[in-house]
Amino acid sequence: MLRMLTAGESHGPCLTVILDGYPSGVEIDAEQINLELARRQKGYGRGGRMSIEKDRARIIGGVLRGKSTGAPIALQIENRDWANWQEKWENDSLERLTIPRPGHADLPGMVKYQLDDARLILERASARETAARVAAGAVARQLLRNFNIQIGGYVEEIGGVRASALAEDYAALFRNAEANELRCPDASAVTDMIKAIDKAGEEGETLGGVFAIVALGVPIGLGSHVQWDRRLSAKLATAIMSIPAIKGVEFGDGFETARKWGRQAHDDLYPSEDGSIIRKTNHAGGIEGGISNGEPIVIRAAMKPIATTKAAHESVDYFSRMASTPIYQRSDVCAVPAASLVGEAMIAFALAQEVIEKFGGDSLAEMKR
Repeated sequence: MLRMLTAGESHGPCLTVILDGYPSGVEIDAEQINLELARRQKGYGRGGRMSIEKDRARIIGGVLRGKSTGAPIALQIENRDWANWQEKWENDSLERLTIPRPGHADLPGMVKYQLDDARLILERASARETAARVAAGAVARQLLRNFNIQIGGYVEEIGGVRASALAEDYAALFRNAEANELRCPDASAVTDMIKAIDKAGEEGETLGGVFAIVALGVPIGLGSHVQWDRRLSAKLATAIMSIPAIKGVEFGDGFETARKWGRQAHDDLYPSEDGSIIRKTNHAGGIEGGISNGEPIVIRAAMKPIATTKAAHESVDYFSRMASTPIYQRSDVCAVPAASLVGEAMIAFALAQEVIEKFGGDSLAEMKR
């Protein structure tokens, strides 16, 4: 079983990620990992942190002579901002944060772990951790490409500004998404999205949105209907919902199918000239009964506006129980484009898990057989 663990704090020395159960014999290109990390740092509306960090992964285990060995793969990503925090951490001179920020893990985390400082929660709950996941996802992609599985993503909506109806030419959608800072394949919507982000920034606010992740080339038969926890849709939904600030996920037409009649909501089957069975639609988003059906897997995720805003929230001091205002922590105005990259990484990891489970084997050669 392929497993992933990450460690590290937002302003600590580094992030670490370990992939255990990765097969041997897979060519691992370090620059491809760094390319994915660079993609995550882009995006209009990002905060000052991105001007500090220049993320690069260092492979410290599990890869020799450019190939995976079957041992756990370990990666480290340096936090450049650590230089600005090291002395404060080591001298214990950082002010304790006792006013939890609404929308964050601060209050439930302080209660759960019986801590008197929200900083000890926010340092780990920070979306900075997702850089480690993107690195792991890049390694997962390098396994999937051996089975001709491709994963891409794009932004469909930011702050209520929606892209126009998008044709299902996924290669074109992926390509067009990479052509602008918002990863939106509809260039006509990008200008209005940027205006919305600028306006929110001027008001001290933040914006959320919707992004799509598409997996192409996924074979029929990943996942299973026989147990609830083996359903592919459940595993992919878990992967997406684990991303900070994600509040909703759908497959294919998702919530829209709830507004349709039965025959409108499902994908009829037709015989083809070569004797295979085909579909002319993909309302199901590539999964039926918890099993991949050979069509593109299409997932959409809704990201809430980032909870850290310059415009003050109302809160309560954890100890005095007096009405208070939490301090403002440096933040993005909009991180939907970056979240879509994290979404790609998490779907790559989840599909790599399923491919390893389906085809078995401790090496790439064995899996291919």
